[in-house]
Amino acid sequence: MPIRALVYTSQVAPNLGVDQVDDLARDAARFNLQAGVTGVLLFDGVRFLQYIEGPEDGVSVAYARIITATSHFDLREIAQGPVVGRGCPYWSMRWVPADQSEIDFISLGDWSGFLRGSTGGACTGLDRLAEVIEPQVG
Repeated sequence: MPIRALVYTSQVAPNLGVDQVDDLARDAARFNLQAGVTGVLLFDGVRFLQYIEGPEDGVSVAYARIITATSHFDLREIAQGPVVGRGCPYWSMRWVPADQSEIDFISLGDWSGFLRGSTGGACTGLDRLAEVIEPQVG
């Protein structure tokens, strides 16, 4: 079954705190488990960066929920497309605290084709994402 992925950033809604982000991630994890979607949500207190992957229909339904959510605004899609395999197979959804610099680092990576392992170090978006979330895996 082909796998698709999507990554975006958005601004956090005013007054959204860590407890609400916990609730969002738990709700997304339950939904994504049924949809076959996995992913991660990075949160720096001001912005989200979310990466989701799974079957096309699951990603489409999850993204429709994301677009209409009131927990954020100014959603900016970075990339969307087919992937060879899952880059984030560990969680149906997990939120990870991040620094502003980490969200910038990931979002400015090369997301064309959702490639991994380019020469010269971690410069693709997926490589950068893996580098930031690696301490959370396990």
